[in-house]
Amino acid sequence: MRIKSTAKMSRREGMPISDRASHARALARRPYAPGVHGPTSRSRITDFGKQLREKQKAKRMYGLMERPFRKLFTEATKRHGNTGEVLVQLLETRLDNAVYRAGFAKTRAQARQAVGHAHFQVNGTTVNIPSYRVRIGDVITLRENKQKKGLWKDITETLTKRTETPSWLSVDAGALTAKVTSLPAGEELKQAFEPKLIIEFYSR
Repeated sequence: MRIKSTAKMSRREGMPISDRASHARALARRPYAPGVHGPTSRSRITDFGKQLREKQKAKRMYGLMERPFRKLFTEATKRHGNTGEVLVQLLETRLDNAVYRAGFAKTRAQARQAVGHAHFQVNGTTVNIPSYRVRIGDVITLRENKQKKGLWKDITETLTKRTETPSWLSVDAGALTAKVTSLPAGEELKQAFEPKLIIEFYSR
């Protein structure tokens, strides 16, 4: 089960949680949280409220429900290293996110749907699980029988023009593949949410 991101969610978080143009337009028109009070001042947010908002922001960005998100957090706490950085790595290396980061899809929701409809292979095997975790050396490929249909008619041109591919992915626009060359690190771990506050939320 997944979260359907809406423009209202972006208004609640004070930032676009999706690349859909409708989210940016909604924020431009009403740059305040939804509710009957409109843009009037609201009560001061508590520390708990700040932690909750960061958790909700991360969940909504990646389209996750509470249970799978909590499961990722628990896994992050059991690994060596900075828990916040590990959590972001786990989120980033989901197959649907890798497809999105590689430029095959305009939004994470679109990538999740494409993966769920079995449009992609990992190392030659069709995978239809958006939460599948890609690892260093994995090669993600758009299935050959999908390449000239619907959403993918102009994908080669789209990938060729793309200039913001993360360093941990190597994209071959001609072969329609993306190889995981490393794990996200450094600046690529900085997201629009604060992992430290998420850790504090779950550590209460």
